Amino acid sequence: MLELNRYLEIPLPEDVEKAKWCGDFDRALRLIHRKLSEGKLPFAARKRLELEEHILRRLPLDYRYSEEEGLALLREHIPDFTREELQELEDSGAIDWIYIQGKPHFSSSFYDTLEKVYPDIARRAGLPPAEESKERKLLYDTVKKLEETGSAACRIRLRAHLRVADSAFRPGEPLLVHLPIPAPAVNMENIQILECSPQPARIAPETAGQRTVSFACAPQENPLFTVEYQYDCRAVYRPLDPEKVSPLQPDFDTQEQAPHIRFTPFIRALCKELSAGETNPLKLARKFYDYCTTVVTYAFMREYATLTQIPEYAGLGLKGDCGVQALLFITLCRCAGIPARWQSGLYVTPYDVGCHDWAMFYVAPYGWLFADPSFGGSAYRSGNKLGHDHYFGSLDPFRMAANSQFQWEFDPPKAQLRADPTDNQRGEAEYPDRGLAREELEESWELVSWEEIP
Repeated sequence: MLELNRYLEIPLPEDVEKAKWCGDFDRALRLIHRKLSEGKLPFAARKRLELEEHILRRLPLDYRYSEEEGLALLREHIPDFTREELQELEDSGAIDWIYIQGKPHFSSSFYDTLEKVYPDIARRAGLPPAEESKERKLLYDTVKKLEETGSAACRIRLRAHLRVADSAFRPGEPLLVHLPIPAPAVNMENIQILECSPQPARIAPETAGQRTVSFACAPQENPLFTVEYQYDCRAVYRPLDPEKVSPLQPDFDTQEQAPHIRFTPFIRALCKELSAGETNPLKLARKFYDYCTTVVTYAFMREYATLTQIPEYAGLGLKGDCGVQALLFITLCRCAGIPARWQSGLYVTPYDVGCHDWAMFYVAPYGWLFADPSFGGSAYRSGNKLGHDHYFGSLDPFRMAANSQFQWEFDPPKAQLRADPTDNQRGEAEYPDRGLAREELEESWELVSWEEIP
């Protein structure tokens, strides 16, 4: 089913596009159904419209606040917040919005973005500075230790759960579930899959681009799907010197990958502008990283399934979450001939477990290096130069990497459209006739043990 996503490159008919972006989703769907039933469109255009049906049903679910509701929510936390301030946040791009029936509606996570990214909003809402949290202190203390000693590692034992929401559960019908599990990588070792419940159908091989444990069953009662695993995550710090870069560089992982990793006219122009004649791959990668961390601003995102060209979204809109920022970095690197690839899964500390994406890039003689534009951008915004520099080249040992490829098929493959066709951090589920949406799945993680190791 992932092959269908390449048709996102096909433009929509103008009338469908107009109805979509003024928020008349019913009309857009009606137009699509008419065009498909007439049977006149070429194959590629039909496939594009079939994908757009899914996007149009998904898109309004991610924008639940009208302007008045958004202002009311802000005033719950900041009573003196003004309408003029709200307008400025909209116009500056700090608030993500679309039209629904001709009226602006805000992203469901717009307030979370404002609190996370804009210190003045957080301060006015009475929140303590993020830099004072125990988790942030652990992170930056570890980064400092890494740069002093050269390495740091953690042994992590985690239990991941996925359950179909009761409203979406269909007793007795065949159900296929995939849960992400750790895969060996330069920063991942000693992986053990300890326990699965119920009995798994298959544990994907360690070489899988997006590794999962899958369950196939037809339960009468709604089960909890669980996998428990242990692994070591090791971060290594190596000082990088552009003068030591080899004149011979590899050309693997430099290709386009439709529909997102594409060297569009905009990406080529941005790559050329940022390069400014530079040819040293390490210096080039740093220029791309600096753009993704100091110009592009972090923002929580709607579902990736509704985005037709993720790197352009970030480069033109100057915002995006960890995966969007990472994918812009990867695409710019590949456009410049620098090998780059995806890595994602979870960020795990004693204080929290959450989804996270980052990037890898290759420069000889150093080999594979890391770039985390999200963490680097956070450090930059808080004035932490050590952290900003560290996340170009190095990581921390608080990761669970399940995915080494972007937009990759599961093993065994899904037959239906995925909730996230690009990545897999929470898990996926499907019945024979349809895949389940994000709102129809309930995921959670339980940290069993966490320890620093030599």
